Amino acid sequence: MKVCIYFEAEKLIQTSGIGRAQAHQKKALELVGIPYTTDPNEDYDILHINTYVFNAANEINKAHAAGKPVIFHAHSTEEDFKNSFILSNQLAPLFKLHLINMYSMAELLITPTPYAKSLIENYGINKPIIPVSNGVDIHRYARDEEKVKAFRKYFSLKPGQQVVMGVGFYFERKGIVDFIEVARRCPELTFIWFGYTAKIALKINVRQAMDNLPANIILPGYVRGPIIEGAFSDADAFFFPSFEETEGIVVLEALAAQCPVLVRDIGAFDPWLINEKNCLKANTVEGFVKQLRRITTKQVDTTPEGYKTAKERDLPEIGKQLKAVYEKVLTMPIGKE
Repeated sequence: MKVCIYFEAEKLIQTSGIGRAQAHQKKALELVGIPYTTDPNEDYDILHINTYVFNAANEINKAHAAGKPVIFHAHSTEEDFKNSFILSNQLAPLFKLHLINMYSMAELLITPTPYAKSLIENYGINKPIIPVSNGVDIHRYARDEEKVKAFRKYFSLKPGQQVVMGVGFYFERKGIVDFIEVARRCPELTFIWFGYTAKIALKINVRQAMDNLPANIILPGYVRGPIIEGAFSDADAFFFPSFEETEGIVVLEALAAQCPVLVRDIGAFDPWLINEKNCLKANTVEGFVKQLRRITTKQVDTTPEGYKTAKERDLPEIGKQLKAVYEKVLTMPIGKE
């Protein structure tokens, strides 16, 4: 069994969650000994599509003509397309139609969570849908004192200076406006948001918030490697007030690093993130402030259970789940509605 892991526009997505999922898929397959290629011109047995912008439909037709099954990894939904960049809400219905068309071409769909599965099912797509987490590399996020030193030096942090970190594009959907407002109400804490989006693509309310930042917030842009990995290990809290996700790989990374996690109470995190057990949840600025202060004053510690949650999604386990999906699709009829 050899799988073609298909991604289009890799350079455009490499800093996104889908880009991270790509790296995780490759490593997960390596860990369970499944041969793969990223070149659809090579011989393979299963086509596993992840992005679908330019040539995916053509590759699906070629696979079906050769009697090879197709899996679509449904990373995207209309719901997580909305409230991102300018005109995203206006374009969302067209994007949904595109997704329905593309997803319907596959024999089987993979979604990152049961929540994402429920969204796709509500689109009326009559295909088997199997939830498989995007996973996390547990070992990569184990505490490393050299990475911690690199992080604290990069931001010139003083001993005892408490840090709340967030990660994502500067999208309204990601909750950056609330992140900024919570920082304003917690001047005793330092807030760092890792990520970047060109200002021209931002919605007006996000631009306005970013033009009026409190003094205790840092926006370093896209940072990778030891610095952000050290941040996950050393931050006093990971605060992710996103309004919509299909999973949220950065949350898994925070759990793996044993960083206390605070998220918005949304469908994507149900049922695998449980308030007061492996994370804290809130829905309002006031609620986030209250929960952050509980975390930073050590009134609550959800990290042991959070780490268990991450371990359940370690890449070797994801590789096993992907292998089971591949074995299933090989038994299915090709190109049938």
